[in-house]
Amino acid sequence: MSHYDLVVIGSGPAGKSAAIQAAKLHRKVLVVERNTRVGGVSVHTGTIPSKTLRETALNLSGWRERSFYGRSYRAQEGIKSEDLLTRLHKTLDYEVDVLEHQFTRNRVETLEGVARFISDTTIEVTNPTGEISEITSDSFVISTGTHPFRPDYIPFNGTTIFDSDEILKLPSIPRSLIVVGAGVIGVEYATILASLDVHVTLVEPRDSFLDFIDRTLIAEFTHQIREMGIDLRLGSKIDLVEDKGEFVEISMENGRHVRAEMLLFAAGRMGSTKALNLKAVGLETDHRGRIKVDRDTYQTDVPHIYAAGDVIGFPSLASTSLQQGRVAACHALNTPTLPQSPWFPYGIYSVPEMSTCGMSEEEVQERGIPYEIGVARFSETSRGHIMGIEQGMLKMLVSLKTRRLLGVQIMGEGATELIHIAQAVLNLKGTVDYFIENTFNYPTLAEAYKIAGLNAFNRMPIPEQYKVTPKKKKPKAAK
Repeated sequence: MSHYDLVVIGSGPAGKSAAIQAAKLHRKVLVVERNTRVGGVSVHTGTIPSKTLRETALNLSGWRERSFYGRSYRAQEGIKSEDLLTRLHKTLDYEVDVLEHQFTRNRVETLEGVARFISDTTIEVTNPTGEISEITSDSFVISTGTHPFRPDYIPFNGTTIFDSDEILKLPSIPRSLIVVGAGVIGVEYATILASLDVHVTLVEPRDSFLDFIDRTLIAEFTHQIREMGIDLRLGSKIDLVEDKGEFVEISMENGRHVRAEMLLFAAGRMGSTKALNLKAVGLETDHRGRIKVDRDTYQTDVPHIYAAGDVIGFPSLASTSLQQGRVAACHALNTPTLPQSPWFPYGIYSVPEMSTCGMSEEEVQERGIPYEIGVARFSETSRGHIMGIEQGMLKMLVSLKTRRLLGVQIMGEGATELIHIAQAVLNLKGTVDYFIENTFNYPTLAEAYKIAGLNAFNRMPIPEQYKVTPKKKKPKAAK
């Protein structure tokens, strides 16, 4: 029986971060990974694959150049699924290689197999051949991630009806596709495939979608995806999904029917906790298999067992998972950390992409904060014209009382990169005056911050430092 200072279950962003942090603190660390290759959902079925697929689709389709050369422009004719998957596999191989090197360099041990608690200090790991190892540890970090929710009424077959993991093995690019679920994953895949000229019907049972995003941004985004040809169906539940061989058909509560060559079901994910035998340590999960933790330390109800990443629920981002894993490892090993930043950026890699940081207008209104808005269109920037960007906007929310930045929402090319300027200003408690007084590279899309800042500034009361004090006239000298 082997003993460790820290055992990490799962090698996604949270698990990787926790393991490497513990190793840098000179502790004996083991990562248990159920799959043949390390990386978890983020590398193999989630973040990296979907973003690689997006970039490949935009490059091969010539999407970014169509404003110059017309809607019929294609960088490559006859795009096939093999064209997408070739680049995807190259990227994944590289990511796995980098992660394996990081583990080796930091002397993190890895073990392939399925982990199962038999007590609060001991786990069993069953490897692919059925051999069982018993391992003890002072502390544990659970970072097993999530898997797609697969309800019984969806006849998944892996050829025409997919979940959000199976879509990465797309046998061919369909002419038409139904996407069920207008969450982040559904919206991303719907718009990526629409950029490849697939006719997409996006179905969401609720009357709205992406409710955590500012409504102004969603209104702009909705207009743009309809322009792309996406048929957005909100507010009607699905009664029946049928695989009819040549096509898939869904029947909706409102009496409408939709047919397409393929269907992607992307309505939610479940915490991958079933195999862990959490009852053995007195832990329970919610109806989605997620583990409750203290959001400052990532401790579960068992003090030396931690959980981090998607398995604990919102925000379920690779970026926040990296931070959570590091904090969990530090706390488990009695190493102090700085307070976590209250503001983190949220990125949605749709076409066009969206990113936010801070409060939305709806949140500002709920808190009763007097505010002003500044808006900039990417078409107002010289860089936007150079790049051929016809759409895109930046919305800035500013406190009227303190002039502090409250939140920024961006939609359009480079949104997930540009948002970090807002993140820095928010965390440093900066004001709208930062954007007025500072110089931005020209021409850049980042100029949109200055345009939006001036837009808000011009509607706000003039602060004392900007008021001009009349010069006193010198008295005339006596003759």
